[in-house]
Amino acid sequence: MGLLLALSCCAGPQDGRPKIYGISHVKVKVTDLGKAKAFYGGLLGLGTEQDGCKGEPEPCFAVNPYQRVELMRTLPGDQGSFLSEVGFATSDVTQMLKYLTARGVIATPIARRSSGQEYFEVKDPEGMKLVFEGRSGSDAAVQRSGQISNKLFHAGFVVNNLKAEQAFYQDVLGFRLYWKGGFKDDGLDWYEIQVPDGNNWVEFMLNISANADHKELGVQNHFSLGVESANAAATKLRAKGAKEFDGPEVGRDGKNALDIYDPDQTRVEIMEFVPTGKPCCMEYAAQHPKP
Repeated sequence: MGLLLALSCCAGPQDGRPKIYGISHVKVKVTDLGKAKAFYGGLLGLGTEQDGCKGEPEPCFAVNPYQRVELMRTLPGDQGSFLSEVGFATSDVTQMLKYLTARGVIATPIARRSSGQEYFEVKDPEGMKLVFEGRSGSDAAVQRSGQISNKLFHAGFVVNNLKAEQAFYQDVLGFRLYWKGGFKDDGLDWYEIQVPDGNNWVEFMLNISANADHKELGVQNHFSLGVESANAAATKLRAKGAKEFDGPEVGRDGKNALDIYDPDQTRVEIMEFVPTGKPCCMEYAAQHPKP
């Protein structure tokens, strides 16, 4: 769907913007549904046909009653990033659509899922598909037996024009700086901004080659599940047969985390909620998510 985004030069104040609570879902492309289901449902232990996944036409895995990971089959010729979309929960879908269109954002009409949940789609200035949907379920954290995590708290993707993305996410949507840093103390390779009415965030992956291949894009375009202990998560994954993953190790952001890849090389980051070391480059500017 060829959505365009044409922000006006002066978006104006955020009066009338409905609340944006957090990430509702991520959608990931997969080439082999059987292998992908074994990874997300088996290895990571996420639930199917439960909570927000009820009635979904494509395979869906619930992280908790209001967050999920959706899978979609690849189409012939699909290349590049397999992170297809990021969804956000808002307090009022109709008002959010009015708010964005008044500021020059082109969106799809409001549609309704089989569950009755309303949603619409836009694209950010660099073409990432975003979905705004009504919040479903509660904040109750349900930890099923064998589930690696019950919180999806950030998604990251490659960004080339940081100023354009800041204008959209921060000036229009009201996201706020959480943390930024780089491989060097004076560098800027990661720029993280939290939703305005919660503690989930998106991470802009900067300075990535325009010629990055599928493997590199799988590293950069990712999502993250929160855990209280990355070391304990690693032990669980090994016990379930995982033989290859990176970490755990404390990153430049001060948080202990590990990286594991789905069968199509999309990175799933298993990250602790709070830093255990001192972050480089700047102190955190907003509150951390909670278990």
